Amino acid sequence: MTRHWKAALLVGALLTAPTVTHAEGGDDAGAAIHERVLVLDSHADVLLPSTPKRYYLDGRESRVDLPHLSKGGVDAIVLAVAVGPGPRDAAGVAAARREADEKLARIKAFAAADTSRVGIALGAADVERLNREGKIAVLVAFQNARSIGKDLTQIDRLYGEGVRVFAFDHAGHNDFADSSRPQPGEPVTEHRGLSPLGKHAITKLNDLGVLIDVSQLSTDALLQTLALSRAPVAATHSAARALVDNGRNLSDAELDAIKAKGGVVQITPFTSYLTLPDQASRDRFAAIRASYGLAADYASTYDGSEALPEARRSAYLDEISAARTKASLSDFVDHIDYIAKRIGWQHVGIGSDFDHGAGVTGFDSAADAPNVTRELLRRGYSEEQVAAIWGGNFLRVLRAAEDAKAVKGEKLKSIS
Repeated sequence: MTRHWKAALLVGALLTAPTVTHAEGGDDAGAAIHERVLVLDSHADVLLPSTPKRYYLDGRESRVDLPHLSKGGVDAIVLAVAVGPGPRDAAGVAAARREADEKLARIKAFAAADTSRVGIALGAADVERLNREGKIAVLVAFQNARSIGKDLTQIDRLYGEGVRVFAFDHAGHNDFADSSRPQPGEPVTEHRGLSPLGKHAITKLNDLGVLIDVSQLSTDALLQTLALSRAPVAATHSAARALVDNGRNLSDAELDAIKAKGGVVQITPFTSYLTLPDQASRDRFAAIRASYGLAADYASTYDGSEALPEARRSAYLDEISAARTKASLSDFVDHIDYIAKRIGWQHVGIGSDFDHGAGVTGFDSAADAPNVTRELLRRGYSEEQVAAIWGGNFLRVLRAAEDAKAVKGEKLKSIS
């Protein structure tokens, strides 16, 4: 893997290229190019024994374990210390923190299990160093401030534990920010974007050099983050709302704003963000919902099923998940194409959200990553552009976040 690090270094020189250019095609060419570029996945989850089996590959495997990463030629991955929605009282926060800490421990154990092949990266330079050494680089991310309650000092603790990417939200609002997906019973907005605590957190994250992840934020919270941050941001696992009108997807105005800040939008192969359900899926949904005593109309997983007892709802979600016709690799790359044409290929990348429900036909695990390269080449992207989309764009933004810390440090020196 030592050849890959050069690809990321090309990105700065490529930013002046005006259009997508034609690349040499063919499976052999695609394999060779995939081997040369630095392949980085900007967001994947961590499986626990308590994780529902529907999130596992074939009910038993991780999509981003070492065998799948190695087979797919994935050189770097961002693993998220993430929790979902839930209570925000003291007991709920404590339970969420236990889950987050367990995921953090598993990430560290994954890296420690084979130090000859895997290493923890604490920044962009570490990703490139580990790549030169022939190792898979693991960056640690954090998602959903529900697990830290109202304790701003937890950001310092997480930074000390290696977190270098930080997302405020998952589904549901928390004490830092509004989510793009309010939970049943929640208002559409609680803070009108970021809370005062969230605004303080932006400054702290900039001061630490942590990359801010705007995936899952409400539009107001996203735009406020862009206005307050000294550094570009990333949406580590999103898609284009112009293609599929899903609240988790980014509107054209949001895409434009992220570009204006110098940021990057990483596309996820998550079926419900890439395509609308076909008629066969809708028919299956209706039959499943009827068997659980729910109205036939299906809009989301929070469409009445949340009232079911926990075990029964879990079974329902398993069935609904299996009933949905998967999107295709082509559907996935359609979103990359759209955003590349809207805001430039310098501002788009790939974040799988594997092990949390993502996976499409042709890109259902890290092992399928070469298929993405082949499809990009088939559509006319050059090797340099593929290198940027697979890892260079994200590393540029990560480095810019690190530089925000350095800028503050220089200002402090001049004051003293």
